[in-house]
Amino acid sequence: MPLTITDLMSKMPSAFIPEKAQGLDVVLQFKFTGAEPGDWYAEIKDGKVDVQHATHPNPKMTLTADSEDYIKLFTGQLDPMQAFMAGKLKLTGDLNLAMKMTQFFKMR
Repeated sequence: MPLTITDLMSKMPSAFIPEKAQGLDVVLQFKFTGAEPGDWYAEIKDGKVDVQHATHPNPKMTLTADSEDYIKLFTGQLDPMQAFMAGKLKLTGDLNLAMKMTQFFKMR
């Protein structure tokens, strides 16, 4: 069975590496288009991550991507920098946070 955005987002808390995100109090917003459109956010605070299927009113960074491309990013089939340069991955807000985001989670 193929991986879905719901699967991926629900696995975020177990993939979280709290020691890599010490002292952070941020919200990452995810906007997915394509086959699985929807809004999700991950709030990183006090060494924990809380993931919700919703829109947060004040995210520190927003990532917009086609749902299939994001799954490829997360599973290592698509390079994040190449995706960004090709316009497949759009980022607004704190771009330094976007660069560090891959360190906060164990990627496949």
